[in-house]
Amino acid sequence: MYLIIVGGGSIGSNLIELAVHDGNDVVVIESDEERANEIAAEYDCLTLNADATNHGTLRDAEIDRADAVISTTDIDAVNIMVMLLAQEHDVPNLVSVVHDPDNIPVFEKIGVTLIENPQRLIADYLYHSVRYPGVSDFVDLDDETELVELTVTETAPMSGQRLSNATESGALPDGCLVVALERDGEIRAPKGGTTIHAGDTVTVFTDDATLEAAVEAFTGTQR
Repeated sequence: MYLIIVGGGSIGSNLIELAVHDGNDVVVIESDEERANEIAAEYDCLTLNADATNHGTLRDAEIDRADAVISTTDIDAVNIMVMLLAQEHDVPNLVSVVHDPDNIPVFEKIGVTLIENPQRLIADYLYHSVRYPGVSDFVDLDDETELVELTVTETAPMSGQRLSNATESGALPDGCLVVALERDGEIRAPKGGTTIHAGDTVTVFTDDATLEAAVEAFTGTQR
C-alpha cells in the first residue's frame, strides 16, 4: 500500500515502523524539522518537512496515489484539515487520531476511521491490567460492554466445561458469551458442544456487571 502518515510523534513513529517493516510505501509529513530529520535517518521512507494542511505539500506527497492517509498529530484542528484535504483527493481510507471527544462528530461526518484519545486508551489498558491481571487484552465496545481475552487455567471453573452446560451449571456467568477460542495456534468459532480446556485462549463478550465474574470463571483468580 501507499500510505501517507502525518505526524512523527510517539504515535506516528510507531505507525511508521510498523508500516515500513510490513513493506508498504510510506511518505511521512512532519512539520518539526529536527523530528523530520530523525525520521528520515531512521526509517526507509520519504520524509517531508512541511505543513500537511497545505495542498502543495500533499501534492508533493503524491496524495492521488495514496491508499490511505493517517493523521496522528496532537492537534485535532490539524487532523481535521488533513482529512478534509485528503477527502478532496478521493483517498479511499481516512484514519485519524482524535483527542477531544467533542470533535468526534466532525470526523464522523467526513467519514474518518477514528482512533479515539490514545492517552485514554493507554490509561484504560493499564487500569485493566492492574484490576484484572488475568485479562491479556480487551476492547471497550461501549460504556457498558467489552470484549476480553483470557487464558484458561487448570483451576478455573470453566476448565473442562462444555459450553452448552456451562451457564446452567453456574460455571459461566449470565451475560457472558464466548465468541472465539484459540487452541494450539488455531482460532475457531466455539459451539455448544465445545469443551473449554486449560491453556485455551478465549475471547469473551461481557458487560461491566459480570466482567469480574467472567475473569474468575476462566482464570480462577479473584480481585
